[in-house]
Amino acid sequence: MTGDDGLDYRAAGVDIAAGDELVRRIAPAARRTARSGSIAGLGGFGAFFDLRAAGYDDPVLVAATDGVGTKLRVAIEAGDLSGLGQDLVAMCVNDLVCQGAEPLFFLDYYATGRLDVDDAATVIEGIAEACAASGCALIGGETAEMPGIYAAGDFDLAGFAVGAVERGRTLPQDVAPGDVVLGVASSGVHANGFSLVRRVVERADLAWSDPAPFAEGALGASFLAPTRLYVRAVRAAIAAGGVHGVAHITGGGLTENLPRILPDGMGARIDVGAWARPAVFGWLQKEGGVAEAEMLRTFNCGIGMTLVVAPDRAEDVTAAATEAGETVHRIGEIVEGKGIGYEGTTA
Repeated sequence: MTGDDGLDYRAAGVDIAAGDELVRRIAPAARRTARSGSIAGLGGFGAFFDLRAAGYDDPVLVAATDGVGTKLRVAIEAGDLSGLGQDLVAMCVNDLVCQGAEPLFFLDYYATGRLDVDDAATVIEGIAEACAASGCALIGGETAEMPGIYAAGDFDLAGFAVGAVERGRTLPQDVAPGDVVLGVASSGVHANGFSLVRRVVERADLAWSDPAPFAEGALGASFLAPTRLYVRAVRAAIAAGGVHGVAHITGGGLTENLPRILPDGMGARIDVGAWARPAVFGWLQKEGGVAEAEMLRTFNCGIGMTLVVAPDRAEDVTAAATEAGETVHRIGEIVEGKGIGYEGTTA
């Protein structure tokens, strides 16, 4: 076809000009994430990073990738995308520090049916802010406009983080019975368990704009509180000495995640009364009739990160993480055995 009958990419549903505008919008935010080791900005076919310039002598690279799950659906329906960028970065960099690594750079993938430049910029600028807060450079990414794959107004996110740690300093190591388990407080549900959250909200016959039954403000805003960025606190804790292992409490809760860093023949005893759960978890449990065991293997229940620490270093590690802005509880200890045993009463 030619002339008035001709087709172009925009008529097929892909707006290249919108993509170019998005790159222009997000470039200043990406530049603000530059750190030692960053070499070039956005726009190339690939991005370079100089490990020697970042201060490493014999580094081991560590990589992590994640998304934000069906929290996306809540954000879209509530009309609030402002926290998704931090959620995405946190889900990746919080995993990296569990290996003892320093996050170095981050890439994002944003896929949608039709690119809304304002919405995409809100998300990616949030990614950049979270990268800067984590000492991590946003060095690239991909925005994919795919009509026919995603419905109007829908999009998906994925993040990719790479970090490094000097050889011999990887975690976990030297975990032993008697080690103390420290729990670092979460900021709420974070970005896991939202399929169950949505079912509970549906059962309660509530809209995201309705007042939250357990807190001030709208229900959607309460659930969309972004995942905490634990990088600086965990790195400060590691620097204090005596940290043998770190576990990010995501999908699977304490029940599934803490055992991932324990050697064969070791488990943990956790006192569930050692910290006060945020009210959102009590509401979810009661409204959904969710059993306690299911709560502990679905949600973080108020503990977003755990540190396994030598007993004689527990106070110093607690002080380091606290000084970095986190709330820390002594919640248990490592024991001989297998899995997680719970005791105490929910506070």
